[in-house]
Amino acid sequence: MTVTYNIFGAKVGSHYLAMLTLGTIFGTAYTFAGGSSKIPATPPLNASSSDEADFIKKFLDSAEAGEKKDAPAKH
Repeated sequence: MTVTYNIFGAKVGSHYLAMLTLGTIFGTAYTFAGGSSKIPATPPLNASSSDEADFIKKFLDSAEAGEKKDAPAKH
């Protein structure tokens, strides 16, 4: 048997109060622990000149193209 409490004129079982309390605690923690959903696509390039930045971008593009070409087919 459960213990019932009289809340605003309605009888509420203790197991409902426990579920409400745990749901509130974990729901609040989940909401505030979400953090930022913005993820940068690539790390920032710390190049000393624009020529160096262009070289790095071209190298990364060619490396990604090589990975896509060598990757096995997904079925």
